Amino acid sequence: MELKIENVSKNFKSFKALNNISIELNCGIYGLLGPNGAGKSTLINLITDNLKRDSGSILWDGEEILKLGKKYRNILGYMPQQQGYYEEYTAAGFLMYIAHLKGLKKKQAMEKVEEMLHIVNMDEHKNKRIGTFSGGMKQRVLLAQALLNDPKILILDEPTAGVDPQERIRIRNFISKIAKDRIVILATHIVSDVEAISDKILLMGKGEIHKQGAPHKLLEDIKDKVYEINIEHDNIDEIQSEYVVSNLRNSREGLVAKIVSDEEPRNRNYKKTIANLEDVYLYYFNEGN
Repeated sequence: MELKIENVSKNFKSFKALNNISIELNCGIYGLLGPNGAGKSTLINLITDNLKRDSGSILWDGEEILKLGKKYRNILGYMPQQQGYYEEYTAAGFLMYIAHLKGLKKKQAMEKVEEMLHIVNMDEHKNKRIGTFSGGMKQRVLLAQALLNDPKILILDEPTAGVDPQERIRIRNFISKIAKDRIVILATHIVSDVEAISDKILLMGKGEIHKQGAPHKLLEDIKDKVYEINIEHDNIDEIQSEYVVSNLRNSREGLVAKIVSDEEPRNRNYKKTIANLEDVYLYYFNEGN
């Protein structure tokens, strides 16, 4: 099972949204991270064949997806960041409607709807109207619709956006549970979500892949570039202008700044500290880069 993206570019008039992207995806969870305008949504829309690329190829097991057509779309599951749903529909009714659009026969659709509602832990709410659901419950319904056709490629765009921490963890665990024998692409701004469950991270910026690798490998790359220094409150602006600051916290000794830097802090007492994926993100995507 392989999704191969080769030398793919996409321009919107004079704006280069993607610049000669090449990646290979196999079974596993891929965290897609990058600032606004990085090209994440454009890449997703090309993979889902919702947008025409300017150049390059996208191959599923060696075959161009444009030639596969419906056969390729049948193995896709997509949860967009903004998806419409009818609030008067029940959860089960909405999923039956989506199953019909995906071409599932009635008996098969009924079975898959029940199965997906169970997977996302919505059994007891299946006959309730979507308009009464919390943000997290709505996200779980949208995740269920993406799974109705048992997709080999599952694309999730900001699946935990706007939900509370408990729901985020629950949805994150659902994604891990269903990821076996699939390619899962998880695009998000919530760094902790991809750090917790991704097999590989793709860092995108300005239409290119800046860095990719397993989370532990990316952390290894900056392990000697993360420091903690004690500062005065009056010096916060100065520190933030001089360094990439990933965190500020109060301690018994005063204010502690966690910074990411290629060089050891000058003329300051410091200690090296453990890096996390947010530090990696800031290292590659701070305003100075």
